[in-house]
Amino acid sequence: MKKRLRKKLRKGEFQEMGFYIRFRLPEDLGEEDLDAFLDQFLTEAIDPQELDFGGGGRHEWQGFVVLSRRGSATEEHRQHVDGWLSSHPQVLEHELSELRDVWYDTRDWP
Repeated sequence: MKKRLRKKLRKGEFQEMGFYIRFRLPEDLGEEDLDAFLDQFLTEAIDPQELDFGGGGRHEWQGFVVLSRRGSATEEHRQHVDGWLSSHPQVLEHELSELRDVWYDTRDWP
């Protein structure tokens, strides 16, 4: 496959990686506290690493984390997000997948 096509299809050296994320917050967390937590999560764990989070929830969140520009999230990005969630007092439990191909990995994440 020619380099131009690999780039267009995001294969080979142009492959892009990301990871699934899931976390649970206390059921008794009010709307304002949920908003504050999400703002803090995005401004402290996601944005400074030039990542994007796509997902949703209320007290149980799940989604996918990718680099906010063309390229791949790295194991260091994954560890940073994992560390932030581990140290946050409102996060009851969390789980992150291994790095996966953003475009072609179709495996379900339990």
